Amino acid sequence: MTPEKKVKNKVVAILKEHKVYYFYPMTGGYGSSGVPDIVGCYKGHFFGIECKAGKNKPTALQLKNIRDIQNNNGIAIVVNEKNISDVETMLTTCQILEGRTL
Repeated sequence: MTPEKKVKNKVVAILKEHKVYYFYPMTGGYGSSGVPDIVGCYKGHFFGIECKAGKNKPTALQLKNIRDIQNNNGIAIVVNEKNISDVETMLTTCQILEGRTL
């Protein structure tokens, strides 16, 4: 298992624990490149999670997609082994925002 796959597995475990709707978007072919590794919706809020391992950083295209999500009132984060707790923080933010209108 690759280090990035380990990060993805930890993220998915947190999402499953909270019964979050999520999926892995297809890239290449008919899919779009640069889309976060995991996308979903929780408490009415769209999110994208880009998973990295070690010191790996998102590509320019991945950063563009993250900004596009954020500019449309979605939540987009980049996580690695050191900040996996940001997933819990993201879910807490969704809970706080639940019921609010934009």
